[in-house]
Parts: sequence; structure tokens; C-alpha cells
Amino acid sequence: MPENAETRLAQHAASLTYEQLPASAVECAKIFVTDTLSVGVAGSRVPEVEPLMHAVGLSDGQSGGQCGGHPPVGLWGHERQADPAQAILLNAYQVHCQEFDCLHEGAVLHAMATLLPALVAQVQVSSALSIPTSGRAFIAAVAAGVDVACTLGLSSNRGLRFFRPATSGGFGAVAALANLRGLSTAQTLSAMGHQLAQTSGTMQGHTEGSVVLPLQIGLNARAAWQSCELTAAGFPSLQQPITGKFGYLPLFEGDFEIEALLDELGVRWRVEELSHKPFSSGRACHGGVEGLMALRAEHGFHVDDAMAVTVKGPPLINHLVNRPPLAQPIANYARLCMPYVLAKVLQHGEIDPTHYDADALGDERTFELAQKVCMVTDDNPDPNAFVPQTVTVELRDGTRLTKRLEQVLASPSRRLDKAARDRKFKRCWSLSATDMGCSQAMLDGLERLEELEDVGSLLGF
Repeated sequence: MPENAETRLAQHAASLTYEQLPASAVECAKIFVTDTLSVGVAGSRVPEVEPLMHAVGLSDGQSGGQCGGHPPVGLWGHERQADPAQAILLNAYQVHCQEFDCLHEGAVLHAMATLLPALVAQVQVSSALSIPTSGRAFIAAVAAGVDVACTLGLSSNRGLRFFRPATSGGFGAVAALANLRGLSTAQTLSAMGHQLAQTSGTMQGHTEGSVVLPLQIGLNARAAWQSCELTAAGFPSLQQPITGKFGYLPLFEGDFEIEALLDELGVRWRVEELSHKPFSSGRACHGGVEGLMALRAEHGFHVDDAMAVTVKGPPLINHLVNRPPLAQPIANYARLCMPYVLAKVLQHGEIDPTHYDADALGDERTFELAQKVCMVTDDNPDPNAFVPQTVTVELRDGTRLTKRLEQVLASPSRRLDKAARDRKFKRCWSLSATDMGCSQAMLDGLERLEELEDVGSLLGF
């Protein structure tokens, strides 16, 4: 095979083993597996899940049967099953539908949202066939997938046109699945070719604040499973799905530089660069949330004393979350609306997934407060920058309070501590559509993931 970007990515995905990973990468992989599972379970509560179940052939409590020669796998938070491809679509949708999942800020993508549902489905299929999957193999697959997705995202020199968490994320899911299935470099390249044929997702869903946005995550995650199935069946594929004339990077990103990033494969571990979302909103809202919470904690002003709240930041955050408040927004619009999110913080001192329920969305007080919030763009030339951000609160007596954030909470330089991570996990677990049992048992199992001989015993839900 020629030495090009796609073969180097495929080779990395196919050959990466647990033994190559430093302890820091192993720890981060476990942390973000834990976080992603929990937000996926919490996503089972949103009302759009039910029509999505109907669309994939599940309704009225049904469970899907065997499909494509594979046993069915679980729908997170539902105590129901579906064939692997459809379950992956639904579970990936649930991971991203509440804007609560981790991301790589530099690449501007949610790599875990596509790859983890695909890996868990593979584990469950293997377990049903009495084929164990070790925790170490699972961790290596996670690291491989994150590396590929983030390398593609970081190579872009342009702002978002296509929805990178779905598009680059789909290739990351292919890489993760290929690693876990033990595919060769040639087979992994083949699966990437099939993924290009199915890659989809634009920023229109984000612009409109539509639930089509997380649906794109699900569609590309499902495509990753289908891409590996096509390869397993011996269906012919493409040779240059990444850098060919109409390959992923020229077509979807346009302006890109990938060579230096390829040299970092196996040296720099992208899973160590992921950021949590401590708040249930678009990551671009997090600077505003943290700054406003910090100013209230430091100065103790009452909600009625706040006359105006201004968030100043890079063009990217304005593009992503600077949208006008609505009296009756849909939930996905509200999660990506800085004025709505900060209005809830003014009201309640925090932002919680339940603040996007139907009664909360129509709260007149929220709409009143949201109209006090505005955003201002700085002159940051980086089209993918999230920071710095500055939050200013003007009080009734004329006082101006300001908080500047060079890095937002839960970024790699300001990690969430274990206590905060565990609180988030347990809160998400409690929001499941059906009772998932004791959250501590799952936490304990994931804490020692690398020690498990068969993760199917832990991830069999």
C-alpha cells in the first residue's frame, strides 16, 4: 500500500495495543468511558427517543431480534434490545442529545459519542457468542478511535461547515471497531472507504438548534458498524478515502494540514486532551456558566440586582451559542443558547438536565432574565478557539463585575476531580428512563476496567 495519510491512520488504528499506552492515557480512557456511558444513559429520558425508537423499528416495549447474523444488543437506559446497527444509532444519539458529553476542544468534536456505542455493541455481540473482550483491549480500541477522529479534526484550518463530531467522529468509530475486531491495516483502510460513502452531517442542525444535530452522531456511528460489516463481507472499497481528490479532508474540510499530526500518532495521545462537560449545555456556553457562577459566589449579588450579563469570546463560541432567547424554545435550541443557559444559572445557581424539560422551557422568568444576556466577539483569529472568555455583570448600583477565563473548567489543564466526576455520573445514572440499579457498582467496575478479563460482564446492559 502507498504511504499516505489514510494508510498511516489505518495502520495506527489496526496495530495499537494496550502495552503501547502510557498510564496517563489509560487513566483518561477510563475516565471518559465512564463519563460517556453515564450521559448516554441519561439521554434515554429525552422525549425524542420514543419516535426514534419507532423509526428504527421498535415500539410499544418491543425488543429487536437477531439481524445480520448478530445477536441483539442493549439500548442504554431502556432494558430493551435491538440489532447492533440500530442500537448504536439510538445509543449514540442519547450520548449527544443533552449536550453533556466530553469533547476535544482543539478538534471541535465529540469523539467518544460515536465510538463508544459501537464498541459496547461489539462487546455485547462477542459476549453473547462466548468470546470475551478484555478491558485492556477495550481501552486500546478507545485510544485508537480518539486518535483517528481528533487527528482528522485537528488537521482542519477552517471553521465548521460540516458537523465534525459526526463526520470525523464516524472515522474514529471505524478505527475503534477495527482495532477491537482485530482488522488488518488493509481491512481498516477498506472500512474507512465505506465510511466515506456514508459520511454525513452539516452545521445546519446546529444553526437551527435542531435534534437533527445529535441524530447525525447516531447516523455516523451506525455507519461505522456497517462499514466494518461491509469489509468483513469482502465488499470492495476505496483506496484514498481521506486525502483523495474527493476524499474526506478535501471535500468536508477543504483547507487542511495533516502530515505533522500523523507524526504524533503513537507519541501524543488525544484521549488525554479531552474535556469534560461539567454543565449540561454546549461547551461554548461553559465559560459563561463558570464565570457567572464564580462572580455570584465571590460577590453574592441577588438575581434581581443583575441588570446585564455580557460574555466576550472568540468567534467560534459566538457562532455556536449566540442565538436570541425565545419564549418557548425547543430543548436543543435552549442547550445551545447562551442567554437561556445563563438565565437558568441566574435563577437556580446552576444548570441541570431537567432545566430543559417542557415546563422549564416555557418559564416566563427565564425568558425575562435571558433578555439581559448578550455576547460580544473578540478579535481571536483562530476559527476553532474556545478561549479566552470574559464574563461581565452590571449591577443595579452601577458596579461592574468581571471574570476572565483563560481556560474553562474541565479542560485538560483544569481537570474535574474524582469527586466531581462521580457526582456527575450518579446524577446522570439517576436520570435513566428505567432503573439502572446501583451506580456505584458500575463506577467501581469501570475504575478497574484494565483488570477485567471480559468487560461483557460489566457492560451487558
